[in-house]
Amino acid sequence: MSGNAEIMSTKQRSPERLRHHFEVERELAKRLRASTREERPTLFKTLYDELFERVPDHPRLTRLVSPEESLRKVNGQLRLVQPFLKKDDTFLEFAPGDCRLGFAACKLTQRVIGIDISDQRSSADVVPPNYEHCVYDGYHLGLPSGIADVAFSYQFLEHLHPDDVGPHMDLVHRLLKPGGWYVFDTPHRMSGPHDISAAFGTELVCFHFQEWTYAAMRSTLMAHGFDAVRAVRRGRMLGAVTTSLMIGLEQCVGLLPLTLRRKVASRLFASVSVAARAGGAADG
Repeated sequence: MSGNAEIMSTKQRSPERLRHHFEVERELAKRLRASTREERPTLFKTLYDELFERVPDHPRLTRLVSPEESLRKVNGQLRLVQPFLKKDDTFLEFAPGDCRLGFAACKLTQRVIGIDISDQRSSADVVPPNYEHCVYDGYHLGLPSGIADVAFSYQFLEHLHPDDVGPHMDLVHRLLKPGGWYVFDTPHRMSGPHDISAAFGTELVCFHFQEWTYAAMRSTLMAHGFDAVRAVRRGRMLGAVTTSLMIGLEQCVGLLPLTLRRKVASRLFASVSVAARAGGAADG
């Protein structure tokens, strides 16, 4: 669930229940922040279960999503990634959740692979014949290098432990063919926090471990083998010059006082939507 949906749901719960949710999630997030890489694969599988058990009114459990809303969500994600897809491509999606986007993408391209730490598909789903699902531990994935033309994630990177961001970028780069694209959307830091942290302050202390700016994301991607990083706005990839101008605007907004900065950024930079091209040969 996106952070925005979680914040919107705060209007429907009492202050006491919001505080309880915040305290539980902060406690669990602190445990995950302090964990080692070896501990995290196990924690990934248990912490959300513990959160939902202790917070039974969590929006992910109580918020009803209509078929129309689900379709709008899928169409919004397709607008981001469809311009990069060709009929004979292989498309990877990280953290596909219920896999609705992947199923839709099967109509547009040759092969779709969903990659997640669990399989959240419904037993009632009719799975397209060109869809595959890979469950991994968050680090090790037995797919060959250079298998994909396009990789995608949506509202995923903010949940990565800071120590796991670099390994994730290396993994995506390895899986992409040279010249392949990683397209993603993640909350923007200046308009955040975008999780329950926002109800009680401005610091990220819950399950959004990191929220980004375009400038910070470009630096991170370039450090991990991507040779072109472009902003994506309204479903269109911006050019190099326009992306740089937008980063300059972002830096100017960053100089504003906090309250004004968040207000302006919420209009200009609700999220960081990026397309990054894998440079060189795929790592072995």
